Amino acid sequence: MTRGSEGTARAARDDGRDTLRFDIAKALGNFELRCSATFGRGITAVFGPSGSGKTTLLNCVAGLVRPDGGEIEVLGQTVYSSLRRVGVPPERRGVGYVFQDSALFPHLSVRDNIRYGHRLTPESGRTVSMERVVGLLQLDDLLGRGVSELSGGERQRVALARALAASPRLLLLDEPISSLDLAFRGLILRYLKQVRDELGIPMVYVSHSISEVMAVADDVLVLNGGVQVTQGPPSTVLSNPQLGRLADYAALENLIDVEVVGRRADGLQVELGAGGLRLLAPEVESSQGERVTISIRASDILVALDVPSRISAQNVVPGVVEQIHAHGPRVVVFVNAGVRLMAEITPDALGSLGLSAGDRVYLIIKSTSIVALEPGRGQA
Repeated sequence: MTRGSEGTARAARDDGRDTLRFDIAKALGNFELRCSATFGRGITAVFGPSGSGKTTLLNCVAGLVRPDGGEIEVLGQTVYSSLRRVGVPPERRGVGYVFQDSALFPHLSVRDNIRYGHRLTPESGRTVSMERVVGLLQLDDLLGRGVSELSGGERQRVALARALAASPRLLLLDEPISSLDLAFRGLILRYLKQVRDELGIPMVYVSHSISEVMAVADDVLVLNGGVQVTQGPPSTVLSNPQLGRLADYAALENLIDVEVVGRRADGLQVELGAGGLRLLAPEVESSQGERVTISIRASDILVALDVPSRISAQNVVPGVVEQIHAHGPRVVVFVNAGVRLMAEITPDALGSLGLSAGDRVYLIIKSTSIVALEPGRGQA
Protein backbone atom coordinates (compact mmCIF):
# COMPACT_ATOMS: atom_id res chain seq x y z
CA MET A 1 0.00 0.00 0.00
CA THR A 2 1.25 3.49 -0.85
CA ARG A 3 1.51 6.42 1.55
CA GLY A 4 -1.38 8.00 -0.34
CA SER A 5 -3.66 5.04 0.18
CA GLU A 6 -2.71 4.93 3.84
CA GLY A 7 -3.76 8.57 4.08
CA THR A 8 -7.12 7.66 2.54
CA ALA A 9 -7.49 4.87 5.10
CA ARG A 10 -6.79 7.28 7.92
CA ALA A 11 -9.36 9.73 6.60
CA ALA A 12 -11.89 6.89 6.52
CA ARG A 13 -11.22 6.25 10.20
CA ASP A 14 -11.85 9.90 11.02
CA ASP A 15 -15.44 9.83 9.75
CA GLY A 16 -16.97 11.11 12.96
CA ARG A 17 -18.12 7.78 14.39
CA ASP A 18 -17.35 6.87 17.98
CA THR A 19 -14.47 4.44 18.30
CA LEU A 20 -16.05 2.24 20.93
CA ARG A 21 -19.41 1.98 22.68
CA PHE A 22 -20.20 -0.65 25.29
CA ASP A 23 -22.69 -1.47 28.01
CA ILE A 24 -21.73 -4.83 29.49
CA ALA A 25 -21.75 -7.00 32.57
CA LYS A 26 -19.33 -9.84 33.31
CA ALA A 27 -19.02 -11.87 36.50
CA LEU A 28 -15.79 -13.69 37.31
CA GLY A 29 -16.00 -15.47 40.65
CA ASN A 30 -16.79 -12.86 43.30
CA PHE A 31 -15.92 -9.99 40.96
CA GLU A 32 -18.35 -8.34 38.56
CA LEU A 33 -17.60 -5.80 35.84
CA ARG A 34 -20.63 -3.62 35.11
CA CYS A 35 -19.75 -0.66 32.93
CA SER A 36 -21.13 1.54 30.16
CA ALA A 37 -19.11 4.15 28.22
CA THR A 38 -18.38 5.70 24.84
CA PHE A 39 -14.83 6.31 23.60
CA GLY A 40 -13.89 8.85 20.94
CA ARG A 41 -10.78 9.15 18.75
CA GLY A 42 -7.16 9.33 19.79
CA ILE A 43 -5.94 7.49 22.89
CA THR A 44 -8.45 6.66 25.62
CA ALA A 45 -6.90 5.45 28.87
CA VAL A 46 -8.63 3.02 31.20
CA PHE A 47 -7.18 3.74 34.63
CA GLY A 48 -7.67 2.03 37.95
CA PRO A 49 -5.99 -0.06 40.64
CA SER A 50 -5.25 -3.75 40.26
CA GLY A 51 -8.45 -5.79 40.21
CA SER A 52 -10.65 -2.95 39.01
CA GLY A 53 -11.69 -4.73 35.79
CA LYS A 54 -9.42 -3.05 33.23
CA THR A 55 -8.12 -6.22 31.57
CA THR A 56 -11.54 -7.90 31.73
CA LEU A 57 -12.96 -4.94 29.82
CA LEU A 58 -10.27 -5.23 27.12
CA ASN A 59 -10.80 -8.97 26.81
CA CYS A 60 -14.54 -8.47 26.33
CA VAL A 61 -13.93 -5.86 23.60
CA ALA A 62 -11.39 -8.13 21.87
CA GLY A 63 -13.73 -11.12 22.01
CA LEU A 64 -11.44 -13.20 24.24
CA VAL A 65 -14.05 -13.16 27.02
CA ARG A 66 -17.81 -13.28 26.41
CA PRO A 67 -19.84 -10.87 28.57
CA ASP A 68 -22.84 -12.16 30.48
CA GLY A 69 -24.98 -9.53 28.82
CA GLY A 70 -25.04 -6.18 27.07
CA GLU A 71 -23.64 -4.77 23.83
CA ILE A 72 -20.28 -3.78 22.32
CA GLU A 73 -19.93 -1.64 19.20
CA VAL A 74 -16.60 -0.97 17.43
CA LEU A 75 -16.60 1.90 14.92
CA GLY A 76 -20.32 1.52 14.26
CA GLN A 77 -20.27 -2.29 14.00
CA THR A 78 -22.00 -4.35 16.68
CA VAL A 79 -19.53 -7.08 17.61
CA TYR A 80 -21.49 -8.38 20.62
CA SER A 81 -25.13 -8.16 21.63
CA SER A 82 -26.83 -10.51 24.06
CA LEU A 83 -30.27 -9.22 23.04
CA ARG A 84 -29.67 -9.70 19.29
CA ARG A 85 -27.49 -12.78 19.78
CA VAL A 86 -24.49 -11.26 18.00
CA GLY A 87 -21.03 -12.60 18.81
CA VAL A 88 -18.42 -11.69 16.17
CA PRO A 89 -15.31 -13.88 16.66
CA PRO A 90 -12.06 -12.12 17.70
CA GLU A 91 -10.35 -12.49 14.31
CA ARG A 92 -13.21 -10.65 12.57
CA ARG A 93 -13.51 -7.69 14.94
CA GLY A 94 -10.66 -5.69 13.44
CA VAL A 95 -9.16 -5.21 16.91
CA GLY A 96 -5.43 -5.41 17.61
CA TYR A 97 -4.15 -6.37 21.06
CA VAL A 98 -0.75 -5.70 22.66
CA PHE A 99 -0.29 -7.64 25.89
CA GLN A 100 1.79 -6.69 28.90
CA ASP A 101 4.36 -9.44 28.23
CA SER A 102 4.46 -8.94 24.41
CA ALA A 103 3.37 -12.59 23.75
CA LEU A 104 5.60 -12.96 20.67
CA PHE A 105 6.10 -16.31 18.95
CA PRO A 106 9.53 -17.46 20.21
CA HIS A 107 10.15 -19.78 17.25
CA LEU A 108 9.70 -16.99 14.68
CA SER A 109 12.04 -14.17 13.73
CA VAL A 110 11.07 -10.52 14.17
CA ARG A 111 10.19 -10.35 10.47
CA ASP A 112 7.97 -13.43 10.66
CA ASN A 113 6.24 -12.24 13.84
CA ILE A 114 5.27 -9.02 12.07
CA ARG A 115 4.38 -10.87 8.87
CA TYR A 116 2.08 -13.13 10.90
CA GLY A 117 0.03 -10.08 11.87
CA HIS A 118 0.01 -8.85 8.29
CA ARG A 119 -1.25 -12.19 6.95
CA LEU A 120 -4.17 -12.20 9.40
CA THR A 121 -5.87 -9.53 7.29
CA PRO A 122 -7.11 -10.20 3.73
CA GLU A 123 -5.40 -8.02 1.14
CA SER A 124 -8.61 -6.08 0.52
CA GLY A 125 -8.73 -5.05 4.18
CA ARG A 126 -5.11 -3.97 4.59
CA THR A 127 -4.85 -0.27 5.39
CA VAL A 128 -1.27 -0.26 6.72
CA SER A 129 1.68 -1.78 4.90
CA MET A 130 4.24 -3.93 6.69
CA GLU A 131 6.98 -1.63 5.37
CA ARG A 132 5.24 1.40 6.87
CA VAL A 133 4.99 -0.25 10.29
CA VAL A 134 8.63 -1.35 10.24
CA GLY A 135 9.75 2.15 9.27
CA LEU A 136 7.55 3.92 11.80
CA LEU A 137 8.81 1.79 14.70
CA GLN A 138 12.42 1.75 13.40
CA LEU A 139 12.69 -2.05 13.29
CA ASP A 140 14.68 -2.50 10.06
CA ASP A 141 17.85 -3.58 11.88
CA LEU A 142 15.96 -6.15 13.97
CA LEU A 143 14.06 -8.04 11.28
CA GLY A 144 16.49 -10.97 11.08
CA ARG A 145 16.79 -11.46 14.84
CA GLY A 146 15.14 -14.08 17.00
CA VAL A 147 12.86 -13.10 19.86
CA SER A 148 15.35 -14.35 22.45
CA GLU A 149 17.90 -11.80 21.18
CA LEU A 150 15.66 -8.81 21.91
CA SER A 151 15.56 -6.49 24.90
CA GLY A 152 12.27 -5.86 26.70
CA GLY A 153 11.75 -2.58 24.87
CA GLU A 154 12.49 -4.19 21.51
CA ARG A 155 10.01 -7.01 22.19
CA GLN A 156 7.25 -4.52 22.94
CA ARG A 157 8.01 -2.60 19.73
CA VAL A 158 7.78 -5.85 17.75
CA ALA A 159 4.52 -6.77 19.50
CA LEU A 160 3.14 -3.34 18.61
CA ALA A 161 4.31 -3.78 15.01
CA ARG A 162 2.66 -7.22 14.76
CA ALA A 163 -0.63 -5.77 15.97
CA LEU A 164 -0.42 -2.77 13.61
CA ALA A 165 0.52 -4.92 10.62
CA ALA A 166 -2.91 -6.56 10.86
CA SER A 167 -4.45 -3.14 10.01
CA PRO A 168 -6.64 -2.94 13.12
CA ARG A 169 -9.54 -0.52 13.29
CA LEU A 170 -8.92 -0.28 17.05
CA LEU A 171 -5.79 -1.05 19.08
CA LEU A 172 -5.96 -2.33 22.67
CA LEU A 173 -2.91 -2.04 24.93
CA ASP A 174 -2.83 -3.76 28.31
CA GLU A 175 -0.22 -2.01 30.48
CA PRO A 176 2.34 -2.19 27.65
CA ILE A 177 5.22 -0.57 29.56
CA SER A 178 4.63 -1.75 33.14
CA SER A 179 7.16 -4.59 32.84
CA LEU A 180 9.85 -2.53 31.08
CA ASP A 181 13.00 -1.04 32.51
CA LEU A 182 12.78 2.68 33.27
CA ALA A 183 14.92 3.54 30.21
CA PHE A 184 12.41 2.10 27.72
CA ARG A 185 9.23 3.70 29.06
CA GLY A 186 9.65 7.02 27.28
CA LEU A 187 10.56 5.33 24.00
CA ILE A 188 7.42 3.19 23.87
CA LEU A 189 5.16 6.08 24.90
CA ARG A 190 6.64 8.21 22.11
CA TYR A 191 6.03 5.47 19.54
CA LEU A 192 2.41 5.17 20.65
CA LYS A 193 1.86 8.88 20.11
CA GLN A 194 3.44 8.55 16.65
CA VAL A 195 0.99 5.74 15.83
CA ARG A 196 -1.89 7.96 16.92
CA ASP A 197 -0.67 10.98 14.95
CA GLU A 198 0.61 9.30 11.78
CA LEU A 199 -1.66 6.26 11.33
CA GLY A 200 -4.79 7.63 13.00
CA ILE A 201 -5.58 4.31 14.68
CA PRO A 202 -7.64 4.86 17.86
CA MET A 203 -6.29 3.18 20.98
CA VAL A 204 -7.50 2.01 24.37
CA TYR A 205 -4.58 2.16 26.81
CA VAL A 206 -4.89 0.33 30.13
CA SER A 207 -2.69 1.57 32.97
CA HIS A 208 -2.49 1.86 36.74
CA SER A 209 -0.07 4.82 36.42
CA ILE A 210 -1.71 8.24 36.49
CA SER A 211 1.55 9.71 35.11
CA GLU A 212 1.32 7.57 31.96
CA VAL A 213 -2.31 8.57 31.58
CA MET A 214 -1.43 12.27 31.80
CA ALA A 215 1.34 11.78 29.22
CA VAL A 216 -0.54 9.96 26.46
CA ALA A 217 -4.32 10.05 26.93
CA ASP A 218 -6.85 12.29 25.23
CA ASP A 219 -9.64 10.89 27.42
CA VAL A 220 -9.73 8.75 30.58
CA LEU A 221 -12.17 6.21 32.00
CA VAL A 222 -11.55 5.45 35.69
CA LEU A 223 -12.66 2.06 37.02
CA ASN A 224 -12.78 0.80 40.57
CA GLY A 225 -14.33 -2.43 41.76
CA GLY A 226 -15.72 -3.13 38.29
CA VAL A 227 -17.72 0.10 37.99
CA GLN A 228 -17.07 3.49 36.42
CA VAL A 229 -15.87 6.23 38.76
CA THR A 230 -15.56 9.03 36.21
CA GLN A 231 -14.65 9.77 32.60
CA GLY A 232 -13.25 12.85 30.90
CA PRO A 233 -10.07 14.73 29.91
CA PRO A 234 -7.02 13.77 32.03
CA SER A 235 -6.71 17.07 33.93
CA THR A 236 -10.43 17.07 34.73
CA VAL A 237 -10.35 13.46 35.90
CA LEU A 238 -7.37 14.22 38.13
CA SER A 239 -9.52 16.70 40.04
CA ASN A 240 -12.10 14.04 40.98
CA PRO A 241 -12.07 13.65 44.78
CA GLN A 242 -12.38 9.86 44.54
CA LEU A 243 -9.13 9.64 42.59
CA GLY A 244 -7.14 10.52 45.70
CA ARG A 245 -7.54 6.98 47.05
CA LEU A 246 -6.99 5.29 43.67
CA ALA A 247 -3.88 7.06 42.33
CA ASP A 248 -0.35 6.91 43.71
CA TYR A 249 0.34 10.62 43.99
CA ALA A 250 3.71 9.96 45.63
CA ALA A 251 4.88 8.68 42.22
CA LEU A 252 3.28 11.46 40.15
CA GLU A 253 5.70 12.57 37.44
CA ASN A 254 5.77 14.76 34.37
CA LEU A 255 6.58 12.69 31.26
CA ILE A 256 7.56 15.17 28.55
CA ASP A 257 8.81 14.77 24.98
CA VAL A 258 11.66 17.23 24.44
CA GLU A 259 14.29 17.94 21.81
CA VAL A 260 18.04 18.16 22.43
CA VAL A 261 18.67 21.76 21.35
CA GLY A 262 22.22 22.32 22.60
CA ARG A 263 25.14 21.14 24.70
CA ARG A 264 27.33 22.87 27.25
CA ALA A 265 30.99 23.18 26.31
CA ASP A 266 32.04 21.01 29.26
CA GLY A 267 29.93 18.15 27.89
CA LEU A 268 28.24 17.60 31.25
CA GLN A 269 24.86 19.15 30.50
CA VAL A 270 22.42 19.48 27.62
CA GLU A 271 19.74 22.02 26.85
CA LEU A 272 16.31 20.50 26.21
CA GLY A 273 13.35 22.23 24.62
CA ALA A 274 9.61 21.65 24.18
CA GLY A 275 7.30 24.43 23.10
CA GLY A 276 8.45 27.49 25.03
CA LEU A 277 10.08 25.39 27.76
CA ARG A 278 13.89 25.28 28.06
CA LEU A 279 15.69 23.11 30.61
CA LEU A 280 19.27 22.27 31.52
CA ALA A 281 19.68 18.57 32.29
CA PRO A 282 22.44 16.01 32.77
CA GLU A 283 24.12 14.72 29.61
CA VAL A 284 22.12 12.28 27.45
CA GLU A 285 23.29 9.99 24.66
CA SER A 286 20.89 11.45 22.10
CA SER A 287 22.33 13.79 19.47
CA GLN A 288 21.33 17.39 18.91
CA GLY A 289 17.98 17.57 17.14
CA GLU A 290 16.83 14.16 18.44
CA ARG A 291 13.82 13.75 20.68
CA VAL A 292 13.98 12.41 24.23
CA THR A 293 11.33 11.68 26.83
CA ILE A 294 12.17 13.00 30.29
CA SER A 295 10.67 12.45 33.73
CA ILE A 296 10.40 15.11 36.44
CA ARG A 297 8.64 14.13 39.63
CA ALA A 298 5.93 16.59 40.60
CA SER A 299 7.33 16.64 44.15
CA ASP A 300 10.74 17.77 42.80
CA ILE A 301 9.32 21.04 41.43
CA LEU A 302 9.21 24.06 43.76
CA VAL A 303 6.78 26.94 43.21
CA ALA A 304 7.70 30.58 43.84
CA LEU A 305 5.84 33.87 43.35
CA ASP A 306 9.02 35.84 42.66
CA VAL A 307 12.21 35.18 40.73
CA PRO A 308 14.53 33.47 43.23
CA SER A 309 18.15 34.58 43.52
CA ARG A 310 21.38 32.98 44.76
CA ILE A 311 20.14 29.38 44.49
CA SER A 312 21.86 26.25 43.20
CA ALA A 313 18.97 25.08 40.99
CA GLN A 314 19.73 25.90 37.34
CA ASN A 315 16.18 25.90 35.99
CA VAL A 316 13.86 28.75 36.95
CA VAL A 317 10.86 28.49 34.62
CA PRO A 318 8.14 31.17 34.40
CA GLY A 319 4.56 30.04 33.98
CA VAL A 320 0.89 30.64 34.72
CA VAL A 321 -1.24 28.55 37.08
CA GLU A 322 -4.03 26.81 35.17
CA GLN A 323 -5.62 24.55 37.78
CA ILE A 324 -5.15 23.54 41.41
CA HIS A 325 -6.32 20.15 42.68
CA ALA A 326 -6.17 19.22 46.37
CA HIS A 327 -6.15 15.57 47.49
CA GLY A 328 -5.75 15.27 51.25
CA PRO A 329 -2.15 16.10 52.19
CA ARG A 330 -1.17 16.67 48.54
CA VAL A 331 -1.92 19.61 46.27
CA VAL A 332 -1.20 19.35 42.54
CA VAL A 333 -0.67 22.64 40.74
CA PHE A 334 -0.96 22.63 36.93
CA VAL A 335 1.25 25.31 35.37
CA ASN A 336 1.50 26.37 31.72
CA ALA A 337 5.24 26.86 31.25
CA GLY A 338 5.38 26.43 27.49
CA VAL A 339 4.17 22.91 28.18
CA ARG A 340 1.88 21.83 31.00
CA LEU A 341 3.79 20.86 34.16
CA MET A 342 2.49 19.42 37.43
CA ALA A 343 4.04 20.55 40.71
CA GLU A 344 3.15 19.03 44.06
CA ILE A 345 2.99 21.25 47.12
CA THR A 346 1.45 20.99 50.59
CA PRO A 347 -1.84 22.55 51.70
CA ASP A 348 0.18 24.87 53.99
CA ALA A 349 2.28 26.04 51.02
CA LEU A 350 -0.88 26.64 49.00
CA GLY A 351 -2.26 28.79 51.81
CA SER A 352 0.92 30.80 52.39
CA LEU A 353 1.38 31.48 48.67
CA GLY A 354 -2.30 32.29 48.19
CA LEU A 355 -2.24 30.61 44.78
CA SER A 356 -5.18 30.66 42.43
CA ALA A 357 -5.74 30.04 38.72
CA GLY A 358 -4.24 32.78 36.54
CA ASP A 359 -1.36 33.62 38.90
CA ARG A 360 2.12 34.02 37.42
CA VAL A 361 4.65 31.79 39.16
CA TYR A 362 8.21 30.49 38.81
CA LEU A 363 8.99 26.78 38.86
CA ILE A 364 12.35 25.81 40.34
CA ILE A 365 13.71 22.55 38.93
CA LYS A 366 17.11 21.08 39.77
CA SER A 367 18.87 19.73 36.69
CA THR A 368 19.65 16.52 38.59
CA SER A 369 15.92 15.88 39.08
CA ILE A 370 15.46 15.53 35.30
CA VAL A 371 15.73 11.89 34.22
CA ALA A 372 15.98 10.87 30.56
CA LEU A 373 13.83 7.80 29.86
CA GLU A 374 15.96 6.52 27.01
CA PRO A 375 17.89 3.30 26.40
CA GLY A 376 21.59 3.45 25.59
CA ARG A 377 22.86 3.39 22.02
CA GLY A 378 22.31 -0.01 20.41
CA GLN A 379 19.68 -1.01 22.98
CA ALA A 380 16.63 0.77 21.57
